[in-house]
Amino acid sequence: MDIKTLYLLVPLAPLAGALLAGLFGKLIGRTGAHVVTIVGVAVSLAASILVYQDVQAGHHFNGVLYTWLESGGLKLHIGFLIDPLTVMMMLVVTFVSLMVHIYTIGYMADDPGYQRFFSYISLFTFSMLMLVMSNNFVQLFFGWEAVGLVSYLLIGFWYTRPTAIYANLKAFLVNRVGDFGFLLGIALIAAYAGSLDYAEVFAKRNELAAMVETVTGWPLMTAICICLFIGAMGKSAQVPLHVWLPDSMEGPTPISALIHAATMVTAGIFMVTRMSPLFELSDTALSFVLVIGAITALFMGFLGIIQNDIKRVVAYSTLSQLGYMTVALGVSAYPIAVFHLMTHAFFKALLFLGAGSVIIGCHHNQDMRYMGGLRKYMPITWITSLLGSLALIGFPFLSGFYSKDSIIEAVQASHLWGSGFAYFAVVAGVFVTAFYSFRMYFLVFHGAERYDQAPHDEHHATHGDHHGSSKPHESPWVITLPLVLLAIPSVVIGFFTIQPMLFGDWFGSAIMIDVVKHPPMAHLTEEFHGALTMAMHGLASLPFFLAISGVALSWFFYLKRPDIPAAIQKAVMPLYTLLDNKYYFDKFNEVFFAGGARLLGRGLWKGGDQALIDGFMVNGSAHLVGWFAGLVRKLQTGHIYQYAFGMIFGVAAFLTYWFNRV
Repeated sequence: MDIKTLYLLVPLAPLAGALLAGLFGKLIGRTGAHVVTIVGVAVSLAASILVYQDVQAGHHFNGVLYTWLESGGLKLHIGFLIDPLTVMMMLVVTFVSLMVHIYTIGYMADDPGYQRFFSYISLFTFSMLMLVMSNNFVQLFFGWEAVGLVSYLLIGFWYTRPTAIYANLKAFLVNRVGDFGFLLGIALIAAYAGSLDYAEVFAKRNELAAMVETVTGWPLMTAICICLFIGAMGKSAQVPLHVWLPDSMEGPTPISALIHAATMVTAGIFMVTRMSPLFELSDTALSFVLVIGAITALFMGFLGIIQNDIKRVVAYSTLSQLGYMTVALGVSAYPIAVFHLMTHAFFKALLFLGAGSVIIGCHHNQDMRYMGGLRKYMPITWITSLLGSLALIGFPFLSGFYSKDSIIEAVQASHLWGSGFAYFAVVAGVFVTAFYSFRMYFLVFHGAERYDQAPHDEHHATHGDHHGSSKPHESPWVITLPLVLLAIPSVVIGFFTIQPMLFGDWFGSAIMIDVVKHPPMAHLTEEFHGALTMAMHGLASLPFFLAISGVALSWFFYLKRPDIPAAIQKAVMPLYTLLDNKYYFDKFNEVFFAGGARLLGRGLWKGGDQALIDGFMVNGSAHLVGWFAGLVRKLQTGHIYQYAFGMIFGVAAFLTYWFNRV
């Protein structure tokens, strides 16, 4: 098979499955819908593996497949850039997506929108693949907006629930704010570089770095990078554009795993990494990225501590881990950022799908306060969730350890403005992550059984129960098989890939780092002596002791002395209220932005529509015509002598004017 055909097969196979399931879902039935979409994603994964092998052999590709538009000197193309960064993303996206597709067979078994859901998740996979394979900003923006659109459809999949409609609208609007910045960044590139192809723009990077943005007076590269990163703040849910992500839990659990693990939220991390040649030329932009990531990593982790919904705990852990990736980007440790992206994709998908398995086993109850003791009822879900939790907290030898510890060391080696605060945030975040992760683990799988105390659930009533028994139960094999397959890379992939990805020449020219100005990667390379040595050293490191302390404290609080957390909550009620209201970001947005929009809308309605258009232009012109008609009407009396007088007066006036001119 021709290599270009193979490249096309990667995104088009899921698209074909999405179209078949979406357009002909009733014709092919439920089984047909999941078969065509799973086959499509499996073909995409197989093609990605073949492309990976080709790239490993040293064959890269950067070419145009189709010219969409030419305007003056600007050409807009559809094209692919196939290099190690691309194939890493292709493998992660297709593998996690395949696991989610298989899992969905069991999770959505009784849902009336079965075919529609499979169509959406395959379309989501296609959109993300088009994004990561692009070689130009036009195609990048197409994929960027496509994942946003499909996420809107998926978050609001259960559209009869008002909370789902609110959540998908919120996600859509918040992402539009970030996308406005992203579009400005692309516009600046088009205006000053005269091209939207990555290679051509990167070739002009030094010229662009010497320019100044004419309107603001900012250095052009700083303006471009900050605008691009604002787009990443929306997609990758960084403060303050993070508010949509926790509410996206209103969608079915499989899409929560796909959005939060391998697709939409990682798009911003991938984009900044791809733009490393530009970001390396602006320390101001890097510091901005660093501080935003540090705030997200620490303060979003705090919110995970007080959540009772099992999916929301995992959602806030996603926010925190995205903050870690962003911090790595800020210190120019781009390989570490995408390395953590990869390891996080596996264990976060595992945790979300594990949470979904628990929800099914507990008959669609999501409140951890009404679980407990599930270990003996759900052994496969228990052990895989434990492995995912250990990977999340960075336990030595597991995949999360290698990427998370590397981020902490890179921040420690950085001298950029904000690196001191960032180091404190990522180190403190280790304890916070361990505490809320194992709070969830202990409340769900250990302790007293509380499942019989669960109140009636609206979702349970709406979508039915998968099983009739009141006791928890292990999920069917279509759910547990993806858990096992995701648990394997969650445990081992970091150990086997850290050396080539971080300290070898894996990424090559795909990532550009100025090691003189930004030395963290060079420092880590000098300190690295193998994955085994790193893990052994990790057993005596500060992050390890903080993680163990977090686990021990959660065990003590929630298994031995559950009265203590309740007493602490009462003692620090103002702080609890602050966290419970999510730092009032939502309230601020509702009052300031939504309220401001309502005031503006009311002002435009009252002052613009009613007063100006209806009152002055429409009714005013009618009144003017009526007034003028009233004056003219007085001259139309019907009396002949008045008309004769008018005629004589007119002739006299005309003759006077004519004689004066002569």
